[in-house]
Amino acid sequence: MSKLWGGRFTKSAEEWVDEFGASIGFDKQLVFEDIQGSIAHVTMLAACEIVTEEEKNTIVAGLQTLKKKAEEGTLAYEVAQEDIHLNIEKQLIDEIGPLGGKLHTGRSRNDQVATDMHLYLYHETKTIMHAIRAMQESLIHKAQEHVETLIPGYTHLQRAQPVSFAHHLLAYFWMLERDYSRFEDSLKRVNVSPLGAGALAGTTFPIDRHLTAELLGFDGIYENSLDAVSDRDFILEFLSASSTLMMHLSRLCEEMIFWSSQECQFIELDDAFATGSSIMPQKKNPDMAELIRGKTGRVYGNLFSLLTTLKGLPLAYNKDMQEDKEGMFDTVVTVKGSLRIFSGMISSMSVKTEQMEAAVSQDFSNATELADYLATKGMPFREAHEVVGKLVLKAIQKNVYLLDLAMTDYTEASALFDEDIYEVLQPKTVVARRNSAGGTGFAQVEIAIEKAKELVNKG
Repeated sequence: MSKLWGGRFTKSAEEWVDEFGASIGFDKQLVFEDIQGSIAHVTMLAACEIVTEEEKNTIVAGLQTLKKKAEEGTLAYEVAQEDIHLNIEKQLIDEIGPLGGKLHTGRSRNDQVATDMHLYLYHETKTIMHAIRAMQESLIHKAQEHVETLIPGYTHLQRAQPVSFAHHLLAYFWMLERDYSRFEDSLKRVNVSPLGAGALAGTTFPIDRHLTAELLGFDGIYENSLDAVSDRDFILEFLSASSTLMMHLSRLCEEMIFWSSQECQFIELDDAFATGSSIMPQKKNPDMAELIRGKTGRVYGNLFSLLTTLKGLPLAYNKDMQEDKEGMFDTVVTVKGSLRIFSGMISSMSVKTEQMEAAVSQDFSNATELADYLATKGMPFREAHEVVGKLVLKAIQKNVYLLDLAMTDYTEASALFDEDIYEVLQPKTVVARRNSAGGTGFAQVEIAIEKAKELVNKG
């Protein structure tokens, strides 16, 4: 079968070469965007009197027929036609006759594919933003239930200071808020129309690029035709934002895996998000959290793959740029799936408050409170730090914790200690007193929850 661009050629490629060069196996995902762009394009051609109104109506009707077939899953795709654009054009000609060939007037596959990807990524970015909001809501709901539930806070994976479990969860809310903001900001670069830039130099036809941009819902047009067809920054930006988001999800995965371990027993994941072992019947593995942690690497890989593809490419379009799509499609699926899994995983997990609170009572994470206590009574903090370090050593040597030391142990260390030190060292007191803005104090956590709700409710 001759190709739509085959007039200059005297020889056809072998079938396996066609298969290697074809993109229809993956870019058929752009079928609806391709038809949407084509309808806008031919509508503009009629408005500019490049085709007649009757020709436009016939072409649009043919495109609508192909759209219906795509929706029903009956649209046939041929490797011989290489990509989604030629497949649609060929089937349009089959549907309405040679008139279908007029659709391509004043455009190229170069600006056509760029338009398709802008339309696709705008829609998918919006969907991901909604999914981020859903995960944030699950974090808020779980945080509301556990404002006064205490959990060890760690640095270097060593017990550091006790914190509110709600405060810990909300740390991820704010990471996601930055992710949301990055995706939202990227829409300014996504929602720009390259349609009408042609292959690289524009067109001699009196087209109206602003009209097609308006018809497709774009905010404006690329001002340079070379840039319009060669720009893939908007995909890189999407992949970068996705990589940062997945990094945040991966960090929370690691914590949930740790919290659900036999060593911690702070949470238990719902059975829907865990699996068993084929040989060890007692096992409950946090597989979904592990899988999201693993999938983070493939999203990073998609970003680096496209960066590498684009490195050193001369203007304008090059066949290398066919490699821009699979990583984008894969990232969209991975990010949406990960966010959906996470929302369910957080909402359904059981929090073992007794184990958490037992943990913060059996460590030295209240030691900083002792140093602060002495500092408020006038002792320089560095000196207080040393005094408390010696008290911790004494407790370790006695195989007890700070709350178990006798009053004489404290007064021997410093005359500034008084009986109120035992109340000061209580884990709930330790957490409640940290009321600086953004701190883990219960009052601050309640304020943070209200702020989080306001942001989510804004959209």
